[in-house]
Amino acid sequence: MTGRPAPAMLPPSLRARLGLIAVLATLVVIALGVLYAGHGEPGRVDRWIIDPTADSVRPPWRRVALATDFLGEPAGAAMLVLAAVTGCLLLRRPRAAVLVVVGVSMTVGTATLLKSLVGRTIHGDDNLSYPSGHTAFLTALALMVALVATARLGLGRTAGTLLVLAAALVAGAAMGWAQVALGAHYPTDVLGGWCTALAVVPATAWLVDRMADRLVDRTVDAGQHERR
Repeated sequence: MTGRPAPAMLPPSLRARLGLIAVLATLVVIALGVLYAGHGEPGRVDRWIIDPTADSVRPPWRRVALATDFLGEPAGAAMLVLAAVTGCLLLRRPRAAVLVVVGVSMTVGTATLLKSLVGRTIHGDDNLSYPSGHTAFLTALALMVALVATARLGLGRTAGTLLVLAAALVAGAAMGWAQVALGAHYPTDVLGGWCTALAVVPATAWLVDRMADRLVDRTVDAGQHERR
Protein backbone atom coordinates (compact mmCIF):
# COMPACT_ATOMS: atom_id res chain seq x y z
CA MET A 1 0.00 0.00 0.00
CA THR A 2 1.43 3.40 -0.96
CA GLY A 3 0.80 6.83 0.50
CA ARG A 4 -0.30 7.78 3.96
CA PRO A 5 -3.52 6.23 5.30
CA ALA A 6 -6.46 8.59 5.69
CA PRO A 7 -6.66 10.01 9.23
CA ALA A 8 -9.36 8.54 11.45
CA MET A 9 -12.43 10.70 11.97
CA LEU A 10 -12.48 9.58 15.60
CA PRO A 11 -8.79 9.87 16.54
CA PRO A 12 -7.55 7.12 18.88
CA SER A 13 -6.49 9.77 21.38
CA LEU A 14 -10.10 10.95 21.72
CA ARG A 15 -11.95 7.64 21.63
CA ALA A 16 -12.01 6.97 25.35
CA ARG A 17 -13.06 10.48 26.33
CA LEU A 18 -15.66 10.96 23.62
CA GLY A 19 -16.90 7.43 24.21
CA LEU A 20 -17.50 8.22 27.87
CA ILE A 21 -19.18 11.51 26.96
CA ALA A 22 -21.41 9.65 24.49
CA VAL A 23 -22.48 7.18 27.18
CA LEU A 24 -23.27 9.95 29.66
CA ALA A 25 -25.15 11.89 26.97
CA THR A 26 -27.19 8.80 26.14
CA LEU A 27 -28.18 8.42 29.78
CA VAL A 28 -29.28 12.07 29.91
CA VAL A 29 -31.37 11.67 26.74
CA ILE A 30 -33.06 8.57 28.14
CA ALA A 31 -33.65 10.08 31.59
CA LEU A 32 -35.22 13.26 30.20
CA GLY A 33 -37.26 11.26 27.72
CA VAL A 34 -38.71 9.09 30.47
CA LEU A 35 -39.29 12.09 32.74
CA TYR A 36 -41.20 14.14 30.16
CA ALA A 37 -42.86 11.39 28.12
CA GLY A 38 -46.37 12.42 27.11
CA HIS A 39 -46.10 15.85 28.76
CA GLY A 40 -47.42 19.02 27.15
CA GLU A 41 -46.27 21.58 29.70
CA PRO A 42 -42.89 22.93 30.83
CA GLY A 43 -41.30 20.97 33.65
CA ARG A 44 -39.88 22.33 36.88
CA VAL A 45 -36.42 22.81 35.40
CA ASP A 46 -37.91 24.63 32.42
CA ARG A 47 -39.79 27.01 34.72
CA TRP A 48 -36.57 27.77 36.61
CA ILE A 49 -34.93 28.88 33.37
CA ILE A 50 -37.77 30.63 31.54
CA ASP A 51 -41.08 32.24 32.29
CA PRO A 52 -43.60 30.28 30.15
CA THR A 53 -46.05 33.19 30.30
CA ALA A 54 -43.56 35.75 28.92
CA ASP A 55 -43.53 36.93 25.32
CA SER A 56 -40.86 35.62 22.96
CA VAL A 57 -37.72 37.64 22.36
CA ARG A 58 -38.24 41.04 20.77
CA PRO A 59 -36.33 42.89 18.02
CA PRO A 60 -33.47 43.17 17.29
CA TRP A 61 -32.68 39.85 18.99
CA ARG A 62 -35.72 38.22 17.43
CA ARG A 63 -34.12 38.65 14.00
CA VAL A 64 -30.95 37.01 15.31
CA ALA A 65 -33.00 34.12 16.70
CA LEU A 66 -34.88 33.69 13.41
CA ALA A 67 -31.63 33.71 11.42
CA THR A 68 -30.16 31.07 13.72
CA ASP A 69 -33.33 29.00 13.54
CA PHE A 70 -33.13 29.09 9.72
CA LEU A 71 -29.86 27.16 9.90
CA GLY A 72 -31.81 24.21 11.27
CA GLU A 73 -34.61 24.42 8.71
CA PRO A 74 -34.38 22.16 5.62
CA ALA A 75 -33.05 24.88 3.30
CA GLY A 76 -30.56 26.28 5.79
CA ALA A 77 -29.42 22.84 6.92
CA ALA A 78 -28.91 21.72 3.32
CA MET A 79 -26.75 24.78 2.66
CA LEU A 80 -24.58 24.07 5.71
CA VAL A 81 -24.18 20.39 4.86
CA LEU A 82 -23.34 21.17 1.24
CA ALA A 83 -20.73 23.71 2.37
CA ALA A 84 -19.21 21.23 4.82
CA VAL A 85 -19.10 18.40 2.27
CA THR A 86 -17.60 20.70 -0.37
CA GLY A 87 -14.93 21.82 2.08
CA CYS A 88 -14.05 18.22 2.94
CA LEU A 89 -13.73 17.29 -0.73
CA LEU A 90 -11.58 20.36 -1.48
CA LEU A 91 -9.30 19.27 1.37
CA ARG A 92 -9.22 15.78 -0.16
CA ARG A 93 -10.95 14.23 2.83
CA PRO A 94 -13.64 11.98 1.31
CA ARG A 95 -13.98 10.09 4.57
CA ALA A 96 -14.84 13.34 6.31
CA ALA A 97 -17.44 14.13 3.64
CA VAL A 98 -19.05 10.75 4.25
CA LEU A 99 -19.04 11.40 7.99
CA VAL A 100 -20.85 14.71 7.53
CA VAL A 101 -23.63 13.17 5.45
CA VAL A 102 -24.01 10.03 7.56
CA GLY A 103 -23.60 11.86 10.84
CA VAL A 104 -26.26 14.44 10.06
CA SER A 105 -28.63 11.74 8.82
CA MET A 106 -28.13 9.59 11.90
CA THR A 107 -28.49 12.49 14.33
CA VAL A 108 -31.60 13.98 12.76
CA GLY A 109 -33.09 10.53 12.29
CA THR A 110 -32.49 9.67 15.94
CA ALA A 111 -34.01 12.95 17.12
CA THR A 112 -37.07 12.40 14.92
CA LEU A 113 -37.52 8.85 16.22
CA LEU A 114 -37.18 10.01 19.83
CA LYS A 115 -39.84 12.67 19.29
CA SER A 116 -42.33 10.00 18.26
CA LEU A 117 -41.37 7.69 21.13
CA VAL A 118 -41.39 10.33 23.88
CA GLY A 119 -44.45 12.22 22.68
CA ARG A 120 -43.74 15.46 24.50
CA THR A 121 -45.54 18.43 22.96
CA ILE A 122 -45.46 22.21 23.00
CA HIS A 123 -48.23 24.56 21.80
CA GLY A 124 -50.58 21.71 20.99
CA ASP A 125 -50.63 17.96 20.48
CA ASP A 126 -49.21 18.14 16.93
CA ASN A 127 -45.96 19.90 17.92
CA LEU A 128 -43.60 17.22 19.19
CA SER A 129 -40.76 18.91 21.02
CA TYR A 130 -38.37 16.44 22.67
CA PRO A 131 -35.56 16.43 21.72
CA SER A 132 -34.86 19.59 19.72
CA GLY A 133 -33.94 18.52 16.20
CA HIS A 134 -32.55 21.95 15.34
CA THR A 135 -30.16 21.84 18.29
CA ALA A 136 -29.17 18.25 17.55
CA PHE A 137 -28.41 19.10 13.92
CA LEU A 138 -26.23 22.16 14.47
CA THR A 139 -24.40 20.53 17.39
CA ALA A 140 -23.71 17.43 15.31
CA LEU A 141 -22.40 19.46 12.38
CA ALA A 142 -20.13 21.48 14.67
CA LEU A 143 -18.86 18.27 16.28
CA MET A 144 -17.99 16.74 12.93
CA VAL A 145 -16.25 19.87 11.65
CA ALA A 146 -14.23 19.94 14.88
CA LEU A 147 -13.31 16.26 14.46
CA VAL A 148 -12.13 16.95 10.91
CA ALA A 149 -10.06 19.89 12.15
CA THR A 150 -8.60 17.77 14.95
CA ALA A 151 -7.55 15.06 12.50
CA ARG A 152 -6.15 17.50 9.95
CA LEU A 153 -4.19 19.51 12.52
CA GLY A 154 -3.01 16.42 14.36
CA LEU A 155 -4.13 17.79 17.72
CA GLY A 156 -3.37 15.84 20.86
CA ARG A 157 -5.80 14.47 23.39
CA THR A 158 -6.32 17.60 25.47
CA ALA A 159 -6.38 20.13 22.62
CA GLY A 160 -8.58 17.89 20.48
CA THR A 161 -11.06 17.27 23.27
CA LEU A 162 -11.26 20.97 24.09
CA LEU A 163 -11.84 21.89 20.45
CA VAL A 164 -14.57 19.30 19.96
CA LEU A 165 -16.40 20.17 23.18
CA ALA A 166 -16.07 23.92 22.60
CA ALA A 167 -17.55 23.59 19.12
CA ALA A 168 -20.43 21.51 20.44
CA LEU A 169 -21.07 23.94 23.28
CA VAL A 170 -21.06 27.06 21.09
CA ALA A 171 -23.30 25.54 18.40
CA GLY A 172 -25.68 23.96 20.91
CA ALA A 173 -25.93 27.13 22.99
CA ALA A 174 -26.59 29.33 19.96
CA MET A 175 -29.30 27.14 18.46
CA GLY A 176 -30.71 26.27 21.86
CA TRP A 177 -31.09 29.93 22.76
CA ALA A 178 -32.87 30.59 19.47
CA GLN A 179 -35.30 27.72 19.98
CA VAL A 180 -36.20 28.74 23.52
CA ALA A 181 -36.34 32.43 22.62
CA LEU A 182 -38.77 31.74 19.78
CA GLY A 183 -40.90 29.50 21.96
CA ALA A 184 -40.28 26.47 19.75
CA HIS A 185 -38.80 24.30 22.51
CA TYR A 186 -38.43 24.02 26.25
CA PRO A 187 -34.90 24.26 27.69
CA THR A 188 -34.92 20.55 28.49
CA ASP A 189 -35.78 19.83 24.84
CA VAL A 190 -32.66 21.75 23.88
CA LEU A 191 -30.54 19.80 26.37
CA GLY A 192 -31.94 16.58 24.96
CA GLY A 193 -31.08 17.63 21.42
CA TRP A 194 -27.54 18.62 22.44
CA CYS A 195 -26.99 15.31 24.18
CA THR A 196 -28.43 13.41 21.22
CA ALA A 197 -25.68 14.83 19.01
CA LEU A 198 -23.02 14.05 21.64
CA ALA A 199 -24.26 10.47 21.76
CA VAL A 200 -24.67 9.83 18.03
CA VAL A 201 -21.69 11.58 16.40
CA PRO A 202 -18.82 9.72 18.13
CA ALA A 203 -20.49 6.39 17.43
CA THR A 204 -21.07 7.37 13.80
CA ALA A 205 -17.46 8.53 13.39
CA TRP A 206 -16.22 5.22 14.77
CA LEU A 207 -18.51 3.32 12.40
CA VAL A 208 -17.36 5.35 9.37
CA ASP A 209 -13.73 4.66 10.31
CA ARG A 210 -14.37 0.93 10.59
CA MET A 211 -16.19 0.74 7.25
CA ALA A 212 -13.55 2.87 5.46
CA ASP A 213 -10.68 0.84 6.88
CA ARG A 214 -12.31 -2.41 5.81
CA LEU A 215 -12.85 -1.04 2.31
CA VAL A 216 -9.18 -0.02 2.09
CA ASP A 217 -8.06 -3.44 3.33
CA ARG A 218 -10.20 -5.20 0.73
CA THR A 219 -8.85 -2.95 -2.02
CA VAL A 220 -5.26 -3.66 -0.97
CA ASP A 221 -5.90 -7.41 -0.78
CA ALA A 222 -7.49 -7.36 -4.24
CA GLY A 223 -4.50 -5.47 -5.66
CA GLN A 224 -2.03 -7.89 -4.15
CA HIS A 225 -4.01 -10.83 -5.45
CA GLU A 226 -3.93 -9.40 -9.01
CA ARG A 227 -0.16 -8.96 -8.89
CA ARG A 228 0.46 -12.58 -7.99
